[in-house]
Amino acid sequence: MKLWDKGFSTEKLIEQFTVGKDYELDENIAKYDVLASMAHASMLEKINILTKTELDAILEVFKEILQEIEDGKFTIEADFEDVHSKLEYLLTERLGETGKKIHTGRSRNDQVLVAMHLYIKDEIKDIVGQTESLFKVLTKLSEQYKDNIIPGYTHMQIAMPSSFGLWFGAYAESLVDDLYFLQAAYRIADQNPLGSAAGYGSSFPIDRTFTTRQLGFEDLKYNVVAAQMSRGKVEKSMAVGMASIAATVGKLAMDICLYMGQNYGFLSFPDQLTTGSSIMPHKKNPDVFELVRGKCNKIQMLPTELGYITNNLSSGYHRDLQLLKESLIPAIETLKSCLHITTFALDQIIIKEGFINEDRYKYLYSVEAVNEKVVNGLSFRDAYVEVAEEIANDRYQPQKHLNHTHEGSIGNLCTGQIQEKFNKAIAFFKGS
Repeated sequence: MKLWDKGFSTEKLIEQFTVGKDYELDENIAKYDVLASMAHASMLEKINILTKTELDAILEVFKEILQEIEDGKFTIEADFEDVHSKLEYLLTERLGETGKKIHTGRSRNDQVLVAMHLYIKDEIKDIVGQTESLFKVLTKLSEQYKDNIIPGYTHMQIAMPSSFGLWFGAYAESLVDDLYFLQAAYRIADQNPLGSAAGYGSSFPIDRTFTTRQLGFEDLKYNVVAAQMSRGKVEKSMAVGMASIAATVGKLAMDICLYMGQNYGFLSFPDQLTTGSSIMPHKKNPDVFELVRGKCNKIQMLPTELGYITNNLSSGYHRDLQLLKESLIPAIETLKSCLHITTFALDQIIIKEGFINEDRYKYLYSVEAVNEKVVNGLSFRDAYVEVAEEIANDRYQPQKHLNHTHEGSIGNLCTGQIQEKFNKAIAFFKGS
């Protein structure tokens, strides 16, 4: 079934190419198309396009379909172009002429727009929930291992003392910035595009404020052309937020792969969380985190990919926009799986001890030596030269007592303040 059927058949090859993966991917947004259709039907009854009896019948069928979706029994067969045609078919099949009225005052363009807006809002909240779980594990580990010193690196060279507390806490606070990007995406998605029809409105006296309230949107996308132009923008804004989280999680995964290697040996995981080699019996590979790193790198390409699809499009609808779902929906599932597996694995991390006392790490404390000379009255530049000469002449002896007290240092992690910042960022979504 096609919503644009005029009584003639399309060449099979053309049909297959243009439909693409819509009938498969649209099962992800079926629930939201039903909810939007229910709001649209209620609005049609309000403006006397539908009778109360017709509305009640339509809503009853849609409730049945929602239950089928919830039970995993709803499918979109290849005979249908998309979820919109399947739902109208079911409505007409069960209600006859009444079902044919549901498309009054709307287009497939604003149907998919409003479904995607609702879908993205819910998916952002789901991602935020998984981000919160990761944040909790990171802050717990930060406090648990705040006294465990590790090398800090610049240019991949041993630099200054750090700690597992500082390292875990850094990734926890980085997630706050990622939530700010998702806040922006959520604000863009939280505007109702329904009623823009094909992008130029309708001669029916539709009540767009009514559907905005019915669907729980914060505001209305007023200008109908602007509403149509949000297709692509809303997906790309979410992709930017997802890419930000992926950058944080991917960098964490890279650190773990590095720190787990024998040349570092800072941490490990239980055997059941790692894999082995087909020929090297000693191997204990961090495959999970290598895959997280690779998947997160792919997600970081998503804004660019969506940008290339939409950047040269004029205003109004274009079939190119159909391709956005093919990129975005699988990426959402990938990011959620990366967050889930990272949280699961990190909660079982094994932190090693004693390695910091190895001789190769003695230069970690050179800055501490410089600072101590400064405290004793020497200028910083002279103190720097003195310590450099001691190192060059093999006279340097590290003083390993650390006294870092300022906010955010290894001696003052500010975990509580970071938690407060995170709570403020996440409250935005819990209040939406």
